[in-house]
Amino acid sequence: MLSTKDVSYWYDNQEGALYKDVNLDFESGKLYGIIGSSGSGKTTLLTMLAGLDRPSKGEILYNDTSLKQISLSKYRNQYVSIVFQSYNLLPYMSAVDNVVTAMKITHSESENMRDKAMRTLAKVGIDETLAVKNVLKLSGGQQQRVAIVRAMCCDAPIVVADEPTGNLDETNTQEIITLFQELAHEQDKCVILVTHEKEVSKRCDIQYELSKKKFTQV
Repeated sequence: MLSTKDVSYWYDNQEGALYKDVNLDFESGKLYGIIGSSGSGKTTLLTMLAGLDRPSKGEILYNDTSLKQISLSKYRNQYVSIVFQSYNLLPYMSAVDNVVTAMKITHSESENMRDKAMRTLAKVGIDETLAVKNVLKLSGGQQQRVAIVRAMCCDAPIVVADEPTGNLDETNTQEIITLFQELAHEQDKCVILVTHEKEVSKRCDIQYELSKKKFTQV
């Protein structure tokens, strides 16, 4: 589904590349964990997989077609949902309106978007009372659930998440990882998490570790 072809990335010059000639494959129905130390470049890879940045060299392919050919804007709108560590919810909206707005932007084919959003929010413990509250009145764990429901309700086949449990306690962390597993295994999405927590990555189907400028499956 999604792959990197000889991907290299550097900021100022090739000699200082974060990594070179990276070739990784990501399939639907699986949960992937990308782990590595802070500053190693794992989030940079995620931004490229999300269509938010371009490789310095090489290509990102979606179903064997380069993102350059698809266009990054079309790819982001139609094929990928992003879950940020900071949630990136619209602060002036309720939880349900955040989800519905994302569904509209990505041209979801759901007939009744609000009903689907409410049902899915309820599934992750955001009941009707919480769903209509301004998102800033929700806890960190609740806001992260809203961000994941946003990804669940959009029709995008790929979900990428940057340190999605970084701000959460152990209980919330385990529940959030379970939601990502459901996204992959029950909705047949390709789900890719970047994390520095080995306990989180161990719950993924496939783990890639970035160390010494190389990605290795562990």
